[in-house]
Amino acid sequence: MAYVEDRPHSPPNQPLPALDINIWKRRWVEFQRHHGLKTTSQRELIVDVFLHCQEHVSVEELLQRVRERNARVGYATVYRTMKLLIEAGLAVCRHFGDGQTRYEVSGPETPHHDHLICERCGLILEFENDEIERLQDNVAQRLGFKIVRHKLELYGLCPKALGVPGGHCPDEESRAAKTNSRP
Repeated sequence: MAYVEDRPHSPPNQPLPALDINIWKRRWVEFQRHHGLKTTSQRELIVDVFLHCQEHVSVEELLQRVRERNARVGYATVYRTMKLLIEAGLAVCRHFGDGQTRYEVSGPETPHHDHLICERCGLILEFENDEIERLQDNVAQRLGFKIVRHKLELYGLCPKALGVPGGHCPDEESRAAKTNSRP
């Protein structure tokens, strides 16, 4: 996943700073205590791996990453943990029209962002644009609405999918960089 921005800030596809992860883990502990949930090593591993994800992740992808550290973790455990993280306000699920549910870290510390999705290769770009935010607010105000939350998803084709001469898919570059950087 790549990130496009019109104003500087810490983009959501970067790992959360350690302090933020500790804050989020405290929220998780408080949520478990408040709801009378047991702390289990498998659940804690799933939460830790998820909070370190740098992109939108499916249950299957998260399971694969978790199993790199503990092969005994099952699909149902990951799925149930993700439902709890959503309930705790630490994750949000996204549906980008391809039938796959993906999750991303969410909460007051994560900056609002919108999504641009390539319908052919599945690239998901996150972006922020102050002008779009102002336009949305103006439209809502003109129609007498107060926006309490929103999401914007734009679907299209990346330059490579469009057949632009020399066009490339930013997702291929980021995947190649990750592959080349692995030991």
